[in-house]
Amino acid sequence: MQQAEQYTTVKREAHVEFEEKRSLFIGHALHVDTEEEALAFIKQMKKQYSDATHNCFAYLLKGGIVARYSDDGEPQGTAGVPVLDTIRKSGVTDAAVVVTRYFGGILLGAGGLVRAYSHTARLALEAAHIITYEQYTELELVCSYSDYQKYQAELPRFGAVIDDTQFADRVTLLFSVKDPVVEDVFARVREISNGATIPTVRGKRFDYR
Repeated sequence: MQQAEQYTTVKREAHVEFEEKRSLFIGHALHVDTEEEALAFIKQMKKQYSDATHNCFAYLLKGGIVARYSDDGEPQGTAGVPVLDTIRKSGVTDAAVVVTRYFGGILLGAGGLVRAYSHTARLALEAAHIITYEQYTELELVCSYSDYQKYQAELPRFGAVIDDTQFADRVTLLFSVKDPVVEDVFARVREISNGATIPTVRGKRFDYR
């Protein structure tokens, strides 16, 4: 299976509030790496808002492979599913959203509930800062000090991220570039070194710039 070249998730935890016909909706969104983290977050929110009428949630993990939701007493399909659908439509994965409701005494109806839960979930995700990571290749380059000066000038043109630089008899340069430009970097390094130097691939990671 080919690995995805992009990865969209939320950067930080966020909290929002939205009022609809006297009902208060409180949305929380959080990046989670595992189902255990998602469940712990949901448990924490339920404890924090134990006096609320409903604590509905949804989470999506592993690019959509793992998905769970709960209406927590709201009419079936009016809370958890809309929250989950909002996460999916945002393109986000590895995220959990909890929407807490304090009932204000006025019934919203099924359509009103769907809109309110969807809206609160969207606000929470936006507040959590949706961010797309791209796949980078991590490279190691050992070179002379004179060539190092040339690479310092050239690598930024490829959007390189300098991870570390080690100075000894020669310079060891650890850097990362987006996958689509890896071959271009190899070609430029060969050109600068007259074919004497080739970067070594250290690994892969998701990063953003």
